[in-house]
Amino acid sequence: MPTITPFLWFENQAEQAMQHYLSIFKQGKTINVSRNGSHVVSVTFELDGQRFIGLNAGPHDKFNEAISFFVNCETQDDIDYYWEKLTAGGSESRCGWLKDKFGVSWQVVPAALGRLMGDPNPAKARATVDAMMTMKKLVIADLQKAHDEA
Repeated sequence: MPTITPFLWFENQAEQAMQHYLSIFKQGKTINVSRNGSHVVSVTFELDGQRFIGLNAGPHDKFNEAISFFVNCETQDDIDYYWEKLTAGGSESRCGWLKDKFGVSWQVVPAALGRLMGDPNPAKARATVDAMMTMKKLVIADLQKAHDEA
């Protein structure tokens, strides 16, 4: 059975990115580092069971929001942790999106969001979406409050 592995094109920071991600995601490990002399060509690593490959391929292409990694969080503490670690040296965006210091886009999202936005009561679902649209980092209590007050 084939597997699908995200392949990340870095200018020259694949190993630094891998080490950064491994410091954030506790269930992570290095699989392989390929070198040409002292130069790192590629890295293979896992984060929470998902394998990634990073390639040092030069400045030709940059990351953008067309591809992002979705971090599904159960608690506000989890959201706060991943938001702080992944935005360090990067930038915040809206609705739980951010770019890390390597330009990779992430979404840090509470697991409850799908349930709240999928409420069969359209007013409650819309109130959740409206609340989310005002946030950078998502706050579960504020999403729940908007949902409950609709």
